[in-house]
Amino acid sequence: MPLKNTLAAYLPSSRSAKRQSSILGVAALALAGSAILVNRRAARAEREHPPKGAFVTVDGVRLHYVVRGSGRPVVFLHGNGAMVADMLISGVIDHAARQYRAIAFDRPGFGHSERPRNRSWTAVAQAALIAKTLARLGIERPIVVGHSWGTLVALALALDHPRSVDGLVLASGYYFPTARADVALLSPPSIPLLGDAISYTVAPLIGEITGPPMIKKMFAPQPVSPRFEREFPLALALRPSQIKAFSEDTSHMIAAAEQLSPRYAALRCPTVIMGGDADRIVDIGRQAKRLHGTIPGSRLDVLPGAGHMIHHLDPVRMVRAIDLIANGGITKNTVRAESATWGTPA
Repeated sequence: MPLKNTLAAYLPSSRSAKRQSSILGVAALALAGSAILVNRRAARAEREHPPKGAFVTVDGVRLHYVVRGSGRPVVFLHGNGAMVADMLISGVIDHAARQYRAIAFDRPGFGHSERPRNRSWTAVAQAALIAKTLARLGIERPIVVGHSWGTLVALALALDHPRSVDGLVLASGYYFPTARADVALLSPPSIPLLGDAISYTVAPLIGEITGPPMIKKMFAPQPVSPRFEREFPLALALRPSQIKAFSEDTSHMIAAAEQLSPRYAALRCPTVIMGGDADRIVDIGRQAKRLHGTIPGSRLDVLPGAGHMIHHLDPVRMVRAIDLIANGGITKNTVRAESATWGTPA
């Protein structure tokens, strides 16, 4: 082949390679700039929203928790993507603290709690850590209140550490494995290596756009609580570390339900199951009502017209569920109870 033809064949490929190299360079610079911006925002969020409670270190994990009131202990476990602030803003902690010692934990990776990478933070692993933490703090046989993903931790705690639990209040929970589109959509930041790149660059920026609509869906059909809109530290929830924790919990959700659900019938502690029949996050019929039929003696409290965030909608009603257990309204010998109606004691 003549030299001229050889050069002609080579040059387009060379130009294409240069263009690709330039595109990759620009992309790398954009990601680096995004990472710097994200890290600065995360640091600012932590300065503007300091811890409101105390810390305890158990098994090398530093957990943040808040205590209000005195009396019989009640432990609160928040849902995925949330933190202690969600429980405080809802008012359920303050209502409970009028007659109980209310303790709310930031679960590993959320709020101001650590989430070491040297272990897989399944619901069972989180429950084991909570059990050890309760023992370390001298909290004996509390009533445990779980919301949303926190119900899986509460159930694992009651199943694996029954001496650590005196009763359960399970609100808006996911209990049985079902196909969920959100698991596939929200799990990528949990992928090793690639997940870090996503979490520490573009995910927080995307979250600023997608976060508010997701929050509206959680509260729907009710509007977002005005207090939640004012006070919830969304900037903390959009830090790379919490996005990764959120994604990991999402990826563990179906497996947790598969692992725990065959054992629910063995539960013997008093249990109140709460849910809104307009919940757009979990199907009350496939989850709460089915769980009620599985756990002997459980009480089902259905809130007509309520969405996922029932602790914001009616915190007093949630405390009445705690009262029911504390006052012996549910015993291990109870065979069946009718569903409560909206606005009446559970």
